[in-house]
Amino acid sequence: MSPIPTLKSLLAACVTATMLFAAGAASAQNTPGVLRVSAIPDEAPTELQRKFKPLGDYLAKATGLKVEFTPVTDYAASVEGLINHKLDMVWFGGFTFVQAKVRSKGQVVPLVQRVEDEKFRSVFITTQPGINKLEDLKGKTLSFGSESSTSGHLMPRSFLLGAKIDPDSDLKRVAFSGAHDATVAAVAGGKVDAGALNISVWEKLVEAGKADPKTVRVFYTTPGYFDYNWSVHASMAPALQKKIRDAFLALDPSTAQGKEILDLQRATKFVPTKVENYKAIEAAARNAGLLK
Repeated sequence: MSPIPTLKSLLAACVTATMLFAAGAASAQNTPGVLRVSAIPDEAPTELQRKFKPLGDYLAKATGLKVEFTPVTDYAASVEGLINHKLDMVWFGGFTFVQAKVRSKGQVVPLVQRVEDEKFRSVFITTQPGINKLEDLKGKTLSFGSESSTSGHLMPRSFLLGAKIDPDSDLKRVAFSGAHDATVAAVAGGKVDAGALNISVWEKLVEAGKADPKTVRVFYTTPGYFDYNWSVHASMAPALQKKIRDAFLALDPSTAQGKEILDLQRATKFVPTKVENYKAIEAAARNAGLLK
């Protein structure tokens, strides 16, 4: 046999092996029989797991899959996890969804959002009697949540910039607490003069008696904007995407199970969402220099 056919045979074998490896990797992107779910860590991991448990059980029955919730260490990990197929579905904030969309070159699909996410809001809180409007923050210290948080950083920053206040030059100091409940603790503990966070978490903490509105008060509430959603990778089978979406849309507050899940998710109901809903978030992120 001449050396040329031998070389061709070797090259063909290499190509075949590469294709088989690629096919194997693609099929292993999603663990068979398991739906791996996570959420941006905007609250303590134990609270996120508590909130998800009934929803996870419900989705397991609706899809026929074992549903596993895996907390992530930070917002970036939730983005990378979905993009790199280590996670199948993630509860994103509007900004993290935009980051995932951009990083994946459009390979992330938003399935559903809460009705409340169509006009979500952030609140600015303080214990200081002299702070009553955004302009009063000049020369003061302020805590955001995570740098990648929509409601705890991006949109509060955007509204500050709209009020002609540059947090990086007009404030004495800017801190990042990492989570909404941590922001409240920082303000209540006197570590900062004010803080910005998700209105839903603020209301939940007040209702639970974990924040005293007589001591820590809201002095500014932002206009509404699109925020959270449940997203999956575009490579997920369309039939499974439909099952998941339909399960969310079928949640009914008039049933015991539906009420429990919706209450824990602080939702009236879930509705379909689309990429276009987050154009304003993307524009705000680019304007603030936060989207790379």
